[in-house]
Amino acid sequence: MKIITDLSNFTADRGTVVTIGTFDGVHCGHQKIIKRLTEAAKAEGLLSTVFTFFPHPRMIVQHDTQLRLLHTLAEKQTLLAALGVDLLIVQPFDKKFSQMSAEEFVEELLVKHLRVQKVIIGYDHRFGKNRTADIRDMHRFGEHYGFAVEEISAQEVDEVSVSSTKVREALLSGQVEKAESYLGVPYSLTGKVVHGQKLGRTLGYPTANIQVEEDYKLIPADGVYVVYSLLEGRKVYGMMSIGKNPTIADKGSSIEVHFLDYDGDLYDKSLTVYFIKYLRAEQKFASVAALQQQIEQDEEQSRKAIALR
Repeated sequence: MKIITDLSNFTADRGTVVTIGTFDGVHCGHQKIIKRLTEAAKAEGLLSTVFTFFPHPRMIVQHDTQLRLLHTLAEKQTLLAALGVDLLIVQPFDKKFSQMSAEEFVEELLVKHLRVQKVIIGYDHRFGKNRTADIRDMHRFGEHYGFAVEEISAQEVDEVSVSSTKVREALLSGQVEKAESYLGVPYSLTGKVVHGQKLGRTLGYPTANIQVEEDYKLIPADGVYVVYSLLEGRKVYGMMSIGKNPTIADKGSSIEVHFLDYDGDLYDKSLTVYFIKYLRAEQKFASVAALQQQIEQDEEQSRKAIALR
């Protein structure tokens, strides 16, 4: 998959089939649309093209600093590549771009640079300055510039919308298994392993303290989870704690994972962790000894969950 972040110096080497959207999560609903895109492009010898935006338009137009996304840009790129997309356009979304008229967007970007032959978009899709253009305008532009327009039905659009909402709701309540059922893959997060207070060592459970760089990445609810990572070419399971560690004074918020049956050095490495199961909510214990006892129980429950996979 080729990734383009500046269309001004790019022209597709052949015609394209384009779909447009944020595609946050690339969940099962999105995957159906991408499948239609790639099949249509393959049938006509064209390039399957996803046109997306970064940052998310709501962050710029609505100044929504609280918006959290299911996938980082890098994660989205990996998922779309795996679905067979030929070309990914990551349009920098800023105030200048938000002022581009609908016809300018179609003529300059879709027609001139992407040589579009077909656009696949939702029946309720709105675009251009102040989102004033709609599907009727896209049909009109298609007739004028010579490309086809395929509408995504209300049922399919609703499925995408509902799935996105359900994934967020599931993750924010710790239901990572339910989120996986919508995404088609386990939810994950990636971060750098940094030095913490090393308190886990004193409890017999050393942890990798993960620092997620992207502040817009949605972090699941505080609590303890069964997780896994791919380490040294193999799947290694572990227990992850997300939260404020109320039992330890001045510990602060953290994301920490203890890997079972692994003792390698992970400091300063980038680590991707996949969520399997929610074990319990975060809680404050009367003593460090009580916390250690609970962690031992967490390990027992984790190993039982892992054995069932």
